[in-house]
Amino acid sequence: MTDLPADLRLRLSQEFSFSCFEVTGHQTAKDQTEKLLLKLKDSELVECVLMRDPGRRTVCISTQVGCAMGCVFCASGLLGVKRNLTASEIYEQVLVLHRLMKDDEQITNIVVMGIGEPLANYRNLMDALEVLTSDEGFGLGARRITVSTVGLPEKIREFAQSGKQFNLAVSLHAPNDSLRTEIVPVNRNIGIDEILAAADDYFEQTGRRISYEYVLLSGINDQPHHAAELADRLRGRNAHVNLIPMNGVSELVMTAPGEPDTEHFRSVLEQRGITATVRKRKGADIDAACGQLRLNREQQVELDQRLMS
Repeated sequence: MTDLPADLRLRLSQEFSFSCFEVTGHQTAKDQTEKLLLKLKDSELVECVLMRDPGRRTVCISTQVGCAMGCVFCASGLLGVKRNLTASEIYEQVLVLHRLMKDDEQITNIVVMGIGEPLANYRNLMDALEVLTSDEGFGLGARRITVSTVGLPEKIREFAQSGKQFNLAVSLHAPNDSLRTEIVPVNRNIGIDEILAAADDYFEQTGRRISYEYVLLSGINDQPHHAAELADRLRGRNAHVNLIPMNGVSELVMTAPGEPDTEHFRSVLEQRGITATVRKRKGADIDAACGQLRLNREQQVELDQRLMS
């Protein structure tokens, strides 16, 4: 900005930043998926991801520093939850990913599926989505934004009353309460029936089909009888099951099932009238698992501190 005085430009460079965080990690996969590790003003860390597909550019963003839901397969919650992200910290992730893109690229979709439980940070989430969907903001249509939740019924109903046609994805991961409580500990105080009832209300108010996410864990929730029970649970609902073979996390012993078992699970659902797809894995050659890059950095910092002491 050469039309500004030199001393003012110097002061701006020293005291002003266009971003509320700095990029401290940047990984690029062979499939051109890009993952960023962001350091916030208080030195906490979060992640966001840019995924490239033919005709689509999808960004995945975080809503909390860490997560309190405790899902046993997820690296995001291994260090607990530190705090909520502010609205600006949420939508800034979209802007920094947008700056990575080429001139002929544009963001087509946003998935709020990164670190944290979005509906546990509801107010800041909605303030961020307001900017992202506003014509005076990022200008993306609500139908191009998907919010993923572990299933907080009261917040799902509040989300339905927003007046916007956002997509809702419910992280189910099990067909019954006993197994789901093992995988998603917060289910102990909620229950699948209450989650499904809230999701039904969301569909009734918005007309948007609900997506049920199901991370497949080898030998735990991936058997044909699990698929049959899940189909019985969802029968009669306008639902889509998104099967997700678990991303490997070095700190966890659980693994994804093989492709034949995954396909068998999907076919059982389809045979029983439930639409299901297997999510294509992105960024397989980098720290693809949600929270993995942050966890690795936090563990390295802790190790360095121990060595120094």
